[in-house]
Amino acid sequence: MTDTQATEVIVETARPPKRRRTLRLVLWIVIPIVVLVGLFFVADAIVRQVAQQRISAEVKKSLPAEVKGDVSTSIGGVSVLQQYLSGRFEKVVLDAPALSVNGSPIHAKVTATGVPADFSKPVQSIDGALTISQSSLNKLVTVPGVDGDLALGKGTISYDGTASLLGLPIGYQVTVSPEAAGKTVNLLPVDAKVTTGAADTALDLSTLVKALTNRGPIPVCVAQYLPDGVLVNDIAISKGMATVTLNAQDFVVNEKSLKSKGSC
Repeated sequence: MTDTQATEVIVETARPPKRRRTLRLVLWIVIPIVVLVGLFFVADAIVRQVAQQRISAEVKKSLPAEVKGDVSTSIGGVSVLQQYLSGRFEKVVLDAPALSVNGSPIHAKVTATGVPADFSKPVQSIDGALTISQSSLNKLVTVPGVDGDLALGKGTISYDGTASLLGLPIGYQVTVSPEAAGKTVNLLPVDAKVTTGAADTALDLSTLVKALTNRGPIPVCVAQYLPDGVLVNDIAISKGMATVTLNAQDFVVNEKSLKSKGSC
C-alpha cells in the first residue's frame, strides 16, 4: 500500500503596487488644499471688491459740498483679507477723472500708503495730483493784485495788469515761474513788457519794466483751497494745463478733515 501525501498549494493574493497607493494618498492631500486655495482667492476677490466699493462710498460722502463726482478705488497688495486682518492696507489708489469743483472740472488722483481699516485712524502717507485746465484755474483761484485771467504756458504763467505812471494808465504783462512752497505757491517774475499806453507817452518805461521783474516772488495762498494738513510739493505747467502735486502725512480721511480748510 502506497501512502499518498496531499500537497496544499497556497496562492498569494497580489498586492496593489505601492506606487498606486502613494498616488492616491497624494491626491487625498492635494485636492482639498487646491480647493481651499481656490476658495480663498474667490473670497479674497469678493472682499476686495466690497472693500473698494466701501472706500469709494466713504470718500464720496465725505467730500465738501462744492465738490461733485465719482471716485473709483483700487486696493493694491496680494491679499486683501490678510491686509484687513492686519488692520492696514498697503496701498490704496483713488481716481476721480471727472471731478467738479464749483462747476469747474478737474482730474484728481490720490495714492495712499499705510491705510487703516478703521477710517477714524490716520493714513500714514498720501500723495496726490490735481490736473486743472486754464479756464478752471481762473474760475477757482485768485491771485493777489491780478485782475485779469492767468495764461498757462510752457513752465510759466502770464497775467496782465495796469499801473499808473504820472497819472497815465500803463498796461503791462508779467510772466512768472511758479514754485511750490507747502502752503503757498510763489510766483517768481521772469519777464515783463508794456502792452498799452506806450504809444501815447514819451516817458521812459524801462524803469517800470525793471520794477516789475525785480520785485520779489508773489506768494499765493493755496492752503485755503485744500484740506488742512495737505501741502503742495510740486507744480508743473504746460500750455493750457497745470498739474499740482500734493502730500499729507498722518492724515485722517473722514468728513471733518476733508471739509476743513488750511490757512497761510
